[in-house]
Amino acid sequence: QVQLVESGGGLVQAGGSLRLSCAASGLTFSGYYMGWFRQAPGKEREFVATINLRSANTCYAASVKGRFTISRDNAKNMLYLQMNSLKPEDTAVYYCAANKVLITTTASNYEYWGQGTQVTVSS
Repeated sequence: QVQLVESGGGLVQAGGSLRLSCAASGLTFSGYYMGWFRQAPGKEREFVATINLRSANTCYAASVKGRFTISRDNAKNMLYLQMNSLKPEDTAVYYCAANKVLITTTASNYEYWGQGTQVTVSS
């Protein structure tokens, strides 16, 4: 079955960096558009970044543009999110997601989800 497993979360001070990873299995990774979403306590899940099949196109939420970078390695079935200049408001559970149809910022368009990894940014 399809599995998406996130890792790399943790506690970091404001201004610091983290690199999240998402290991995919059970699907032809190169055939899926991938995305990162996050959910803070008491808030709805929100879009962070997305990347198309061959990394030619990316899209970011305005709140993270210029600080976060999404990338993928199709040979390794891996998705990444490099997060720099972290802010306390970036604190959330971060999820990777996969869909076969299109590059999209809408969570409901994604078929598969990981279990999430916690990112906590202290001030």
